[in-house]
Amino acid sequence: MTQSTGGADSASGRIDRHLAELGDWRGQTLATMRRLIREADPDIVETWKWDIPVWEHAGVICTGESYKGKVKLTFAKGAALDDPAGLFNASLDGKTRRAIDIQQGEEIDAGAFQALVRGAVALNVAGKTKRSN
Repeated sequence: MTQSTGGADSASGRIDRHLAELGDWRGQTLATMRRLIREADPDIVETWKWDIPVWEHAGVICTGESYKGKVKLTFAKGAALDDPAGLFNASLDGKTRRAIDIQQGEEIDAGAFQALVRGAVALNVAGKTKRSN
């Protein structure tokens, strides 16, 4: 179950504060991507690690980072995911991770993004199942 926007000390509360602190297009973009992640998988758990938002289900799905000129969503096992829409545009030479860099004013295909999230969840769940057998 997705963690609700709980108290100030919860991971979701920390993410809420982070988005508010950004206070510009980056916060709005990250909030939109957060909503899409949570819609894609109601069992997503929000955590706060490495001083950034992290979304997990049976392991890390992706992280959400903000930089001066972009918002970056890094998928922990992105190299293993099908990306027919070509959303991954960063960290393409890595063996495991892949990322999506979003510039100001750029629109991301919501359906394709949610398919990546669901694919990442399925990959994590399949990996957990294999290990328990």
